[in-house]
Parts: sequence; C-alpha cells; structure tokens
Amino acid sequence: MIWVSDYYKQLFGSKVYKISLDAGCTCPNRDGSKGWRGCSFCSAKGSGDFTPSRQLPLDEQIAQAKQRVDKKAKGRSGSNRVKYIAYFQNFTNTYGNEDYLIDLFTQVLSFEDIVGISIATRPDCLSDTMLLKIAALCDRTYVSLELGLQTSNDVTAKKIHRCYETYVYEDAVQRIKQADRRIHIVTHIIFGLPGEAEQDMINTVLYTIKCGTDGIKITVLHILEGSQLAFDYKKGLLACMSQESYFAVLKKVLPLIPSDMVVHRLTGDGPKSILLAPLWTANKRKVHNDLMQLCLHVQD
Repeated sequence: MIWVSDYYKQLFGSKVYKISLDAGCTCPNRDGSKGWRGCSFCSAKGSGDFTPSRQLPLDEQIAQAKQRVDKKAKGRSGSNRVKYIAYFQNFTNTYGNEDYLIDLFTQVLSFEDIVGISIATRPDCLSDTMLLKIAALCDRTYVSLELGLQTSNDVTAKKIHRCYETYVYEDAVQRIKQADRRIHIVTHIIFGLPGEAEQDMINTVLYTIKCGTDGIKITVLHILEGSQLAFDYKKGLLACMSQESYFAVLKKVLPLIPSDMVVHRLTGDGPKSILLAPLWTANKRKVHNDLMQLCLHVQD
C-alpha cells in the first residue's frame, strides 16, 4: 500500500493539501428522488462540515479553505513548495446541472497553486455524459472521483438508508475506468455501522479491492448531532466501536491492501461541536500517533 502523502509527492514533487469546497449540490437521497432523510450517518452538511459557506463565490471559498489548511499545517502550507487539490466534498457533486458543475470544476484550474480536483459523489449519480466530461478534464489536470460505498453489505446499506444496491458501485468503477483510466478512484468505507460484525468490514475492503478501486478511505462511524443515527444513539439503541476494536479490524485489513493501492485515510474528523460518539476520536493527535504505531507494527 502507498500512503497518500507519498503518492502526492510522487505525482507533484511537493507536499499537497486538499481544500474543501462547496459546489452547491444536494443529493437524491435528500431531494425526494430517492429519499428525504439522507444517509443515516450524515450531518446537515452532508459530510462537508468543514467546507466554507456555499453562499460565497468560488474565489472566496478557496481563500478561506487555504487559510484553514494553513492554520492546521501551522504555516507549512504557505510555502511555495506546497500545492492544493480542490476537493468538492459535501453532498453529491455530480448531481445537478452537469455543464454548470464542469464549468465550476474547470474554474478552479485557473488558480495557479491548484494542481488537481477531487469530486465526492455517489456511484448512482454518474451519467455517461458526466463521465465523459470529467474524463476530458484529465487532459488538463489530476482528477479523482471519491465514491461513497461505506459497506458492501446490502442489508446494512438498507439500514443506513444508502438508497442504492451494492452492484451499482461495481458498475460505476468499471464505467469510470472505461471513460478514462487516469481518473483516480477513491472508495469511502465506514467501520462500525449498525449490525455489522468484523467480517463484514473485512469483506467490504476485499470487495473494493476486487472491483479495482485505486485508493481507499476508512473511518470509524461517527455519531453526529442532527443525523438520523443520533436519535438511536440517544435512545441507547446504538453502540460505537472502541479504539481498541477499531484498531483490531485495521490490523487485519491493512495486510490485505495491495502494494499499489493508495491509503488516503484511516481515520476521519467529526466536528467536536456536533460529535456525540465515539469521543476517543476527538483526540486527533493521540489517534494519529496510535495509528502510526499500528501501521509500523503491521509493516514489520
């Protein structure tokens, strides 16, 4: 497996930071096309809790996002050696007026220090025309599509109100590769979803590998205020993974990841202001250090 920081350095020759932007999209799971509630784990911002306001024009969003990254990086991102990937993160960023969205993706390329775009979306929201338009961007810049799978278990998928069957993900991966193999596919996975056992989580990782994803993002389930799962959690109907149990699954999963697959994330951020559980994830420094020790142990 390849760590994403090394992957970016190989591609771009320097440190690369992702800046979260808002394309103004919604989701078929929220506008009534497939549902109204959204996936049960999503907050009101659709997993984009750190994006600037969608009311801001693109240049102001980029400026704010860079400031946020620079603050987190303690000034390192201010270096001329640092580059950025524009990450359209919240909701479903291929769902809407396709020409408008492609124009928006293209606009970010006019900013000199942005070297690529990353588009978060659902596998069931990739029309053939949209894929062709996204593929055309590969001639100009680095392009990544981030697909929200979360689990390969269709029973779990129904529980979390994902509103598409798992085969749709596999079909989307194949269609993306047919459109342009330069598109870097990243698959989002959540461990600790309601009712899932350890083997379900392992099976999800194995499934994404079989389907041919280029990269992977894994996180533990966060219970966020305002999400559907928050109601069950407050009623005592839902338990969260401990750090020990989460790391135990990671320890089994990491050796399965192919040597050429990019690991983009092994933990996620839940805003402290709305994070109900698991609270151990709020201590990001400790979690990061513990993850580093885990990875060193696995590699040995």
